[in-house]
Amino acid sequence: MPKQLPIEDHGVVGDLATVALVGLDGTVDFLCWPRFDSPTVFASLLDAERGGFWRIAPEENEGAPLRQKQMYLPDTNVLYTRFMGPEGMSKQVDLMPVGEGPQQLIRTVHGIRGRVQHHMVCAPRLDYGRARQRVEARGPHEVIWHPEQGEPLRLRASVPLTLVEGDVHARFEVGCEQSVTFVLDQPDGESVADLTQHAERVHDATVAYWRQWLARSTYRGRWREMVNRSALMLKLLSSRAHGAIIAAPTFGLPEEPGGSRNWDYRYTWIRDAGFSLYALMRLGFTEEADAFMGWIAQRAEEGKGDGCLEVMYRVDGHTCLDEVELHHLAGYGGARPVRIGNAAHEQTQLDIYGALLDAVYLANKYGQPIGYDAWRGVVRSVDFVCKNWMRPDEGIWEFRGERRELLHSRLMCWVAVDRAVRLADRRSLPAPIVKWAETRTAIHHSIFETFWSDERGAFVQAKGSSALDASCLLMPLVRFVSPADPKWQSTLDAVGRELVKDALVLRYDGERSADVDGLEGREGSFTPCSFWYVEALARGKQVDKARYLFEAMLGYANHLGLYAEELGDSGEHLGNFPQALTHLALISAAFSLDRELSDTRRGAWER
Repeated sequence: MPKQLPIEDHGVVGDLATVALVGLDGTVDFLCWPRFDSPTVFASLLDAERGGFWRIAPEENEGAPLRQKQMYLPDTNVLYTRFMGPEGMSKQVDLMPVGEGPQQLIRTVHGIRGRVQHHMVCAPRLDYGRARQRVEARGPHEVIWHPEQGEPLRLRASVPLTLVEGDVHARFEVGCEQSVTFVLDQPDGESVADLTQHAERVHDATVAYWRQWLARSTYRGRWREMVNRSALMLKLLSSRAHGAIIAAPTFGLPEEPGGSRNWDYRYTWIRDAGFSLYALMRLGFTEEADAFMGWIAQRAEEGKGDGCLEVMYRVDGHTCLDEVELHHLAGYGGARPVRIGNAAHEQTQLDIYGALLDAVYLANKYGQPIGYDAWRGVVRSVDFVCKNWMRPDEGIWEFRGERRELLHSRLMCWVAVDRAVRLADRRSLPAPIVKWAETRTAIHHSIFETFWSDERGAFVQAKGSSALDASCLLMPLVRFVSPADPKWQSTLDAVGRELVKDALVLRYDGERSADVDGLEGREGSFTPCSFWYVEALARGKQVDKARYLFEAMLGYANHLGLYAEELGDSGEHLGNFPQALTHLALISAAFSLDRELSDTRRGAWER
């Protein structure tokens, strides 16, 4: 059985429909197939015995441990893993082709130096490890797993395969310039005579696809390598078929070692829309921005008659997200329960309307103008905000305790109405602008009157609370408050004192927020908040401090430049991995910091 690697010891490959996690030890230990939100076929990251895995690695000699190094081929999502030992060196190439052909995960082992013995084990456990499956060998080079329900899975290889208790093994040797290829797909996929030649063709086409895509980026700033990697990751987490971007490709990875804060992030949150559009457009990826905007517009059109929207959706727009616990899985490091689905889809989160309208506003300002039917959906949502902005809710952090009137929700209600007023005026669109403007003014006053605490010298998390919340860092970023406003500067100082250690930023004060948090245990620092803090500092002219903290945060990335949702006390990655929101926040912070360092604010790209 494979050991559970640290979350950060992984790279990812994908095809804009799903993503596979590949460990430093050569193991694919997490893969939903064939879509992001499909059941897993490999999930040993969550249960080494029942989850399933696919490992290819050299056979280690006693007393001669191997060294492993992992890298992406520059400007691509093609992953290389090198195994180095005294007897030789081999390179493993993992990729998924992007295009109209059959869906495949292709793994090729190349000999580089000496002769290296390898062992391959492919042990899928279909339907989250719940399905009974029958194994069929079709000759020495092809095996098919047939589940009782669902689609079969096929493995082909350029070396002989052996069945051992339902799993597939292969032992082979590669010398210098020799290659062995394995292809995972479905039996209705194409059949090729020479798998290694097929892998070479697909490799070249996949490299060309990613490099041509990234060449469209307009970013030329100081942190080009990290921004490019974040852009490539965001593209990898987007759906080619639908245009949506998922929050992360995993579920069940804990926010606290051994804890119960384990959620399913394989969906698209309306909240992430504004961040996504902002980042994509800043990088020049207008095609992706337009596709995501089209997906968002569909959700607005499909919304309830009163303008109320769902918090999150599957990438195809469906809303079947019932939360289920998989009791048969042991969990990552024993963290249980392992959940699929997400009960937060039933919550009230008023901030999503600000994210929606910010996205619509940005798309209209820098992309395609909104259509009539989509605008009617927007009007319904803004009218809903005008009627409901004072309600308590669960908010951005999806609290599972008591509902409260939350600062961030109130802020984003202001954003929703503000962007709608601006857009209606800019495009001469039909709207009750006077009523909206009056509501915008009322919300603005309520934020200063309800959430400012003289005692704390800061804006606080909730009405009547004394807790600080890092979501307030978005106040200047969404242009609600001037970075020079004394009350904002006092708030920023308070956040720095109480929620920040080095570059690591907590989402909120756990002790003061216990009534709304509603969960046992604690969590790590939240990586997007760290980049929001950097951007808030940069906009407030604390450029030297912002630059130091930005560079410090880059040091917390894993060996490939990827981030999980959170970081623990020892810098270990926690939560689902990799997380889109972190990479979106990194891009935004890099742009703002570049701008301040270059003093090119005049005419800069802005909301």
